[in-house]
Amino acid sequence: MSSAATMSVSTRDTERYEEKDFGFWLYLMSDAVIFACLFATYLVMVGNAAGGPVPKDVFSLNRAAAETALLLLSSTTFGIAAVSLWAGDRSKVLLWLAITFLLGAGFIALEFSEFSGMIAKGAGPDHSGFLSAFFTLVGTHGLHVSVGLVWILVMIGQVFAKGLTAPVASRLMRLGLFWHFLDIIWVVIFSVVYLPGLL
Repeated sequence: MSSAATMSVSTRDTERYEEKDFGFWLYLMSDAVIFACLFATYLVMVGNAAGGPVPKDVFSLNRAAAETALLLLSSTTFGIAAVSLWAGDRSKVLLWLAITFLLGAGFIALEFSEFSGMIAKGAGPDHSGFLSAFFTLVGTHGLHVSVGLVWILVMIGQVFAKGLTAPVASRLMRLGLFWHFLDIIWVVIFSVVYLPGLL
């Protein structure tokens, strides 16, 4: 079945998808406001270590770089899945979504390891304002990535069961917006939190 035939929709359906896209953009903008508040809080609190560990004591540039590489690579693989979607190639969509999931899961594993290691060293979120703001900002992003991973699994199931129908394609494109948004937020975290803290 061709992609045009698979994803052909009526004018009414198109309007419905456009309304959902608009609503999703509103959600992303509200999420951006939340992250802006978390960044502002971190910048205010980063100097409040309460005599405990400071960023240089707890951050690892190698780990942060590995997390960044995994997440940016996952954005690339999702882009390939989107290209495969418009080409009407269901098997490649499934393959690249699965690879995106594995890369995202690797990111979460590294972040969990970072958090557990910090807590084991006595640098938990209850130790200082700096650590509380750090765990809140980075943890909120990690929670979003975890939700994205669940969403990817759901979409893999839908693509497998329903094929590349117009509703499935519409949901995949919104997932793409969400996933790329998280990549942008992480680049800002890397630039605002990790690099200044280590350099």
